[in-house]
Amino acid sequence: MKTFASTIVLLTLIQTLSSAQSGLQITGKEVFKNDDVVFHQIDQHTWVGTGHLLYNESIYLVEGNDKSVLIDAGQRIKDLDKIVASITKKPVMLVLTHVHSDHTGAVDYFSELYLNPGDTVLIRRTIPKYKGKIKFLKDGELIDLGGRKLEVVFTPGHTAGSTTFIDTEAGYGFSGDSFGSGNLLLTMDFSTLISTCRKISAIMEKYGTRLLYPGHYSGTNPEMKKRVDDMITLSQDVLSGKVKGGPNPSGMMGLNLIVNDYGVKINFTEKSLK
Repeated sequence: MKTFASTIVLLTLIQTLSSAQSGLQITGKEVFKNDDVVFHQIDQHTWVGTGHLLYNESIYLVEGNDKSVLIDAGQRIKDLDKIVASITKKPVMLVLTHVHSDHTGAVDYFSELYLNPGDTVLIRRTIPKYKGKIKFLKDGELIDLGGRKLEVVFTPGHTAGSTTFIDTEAGYGFSGDSFGSGNLLLTMDFSTLISTCRKISAIMEKYGTRLLYPGHYSGTNPEMKKRVDDMITLSQDVLSGKVKGGPNPSGMMGLNLIVNDYGVKINFTEKSLK
């Protein structure tokens, strides 16, 4: 099995090539650009920042009346704190969708961060030198930004501590790699994934959430409720034996099997079947 480091290098090469071939599709007013990241406006008080090292690795800035939340910290973004301060003047709270390196590259610019405790085991591997305070989120808590709230929803599957943030009134949320941006890397089991998808599908129904902005957003791959529901169907088909996983030559993160149906790709290992 490949080491985590070598796998990330391989994934970087593969996805950088894919990004170069497909081109960046994100629309909206450009508000900042340098060699590391480009920020586009989603709406009046929401922005997406896009890197270029790991297939449009994406971070999101969500502003309320009193403070802002920065969701993830990219792969490599120099002076991210200053960049964010040039976009919003509100105090910024950094939260993580999970603790893989393409979402934590610039955490050192922030004195504290918030994450799902399920990913604690990854901290030593991906952000071992972080000197700030690490605080833990709670499933179901509301982050009040002043006139705007984000609901914290634990969505394990990609990692044990994967988390989705739902804007309860705007009709969208932010899911990191929880549902794969169209190509899920499942490090847990299918039963966990099914529970996660059912949970988020019900929440999307409850709030009328139209889409989730994923962790690798190109502008053409938002995650709709249908994708989440199709992921449930495909996962059930795999567990029942109706669908068999084929070999996965790239072996990203050691995930040597893949299924591709209903417009959904899931990379996994034999352990995910238990």
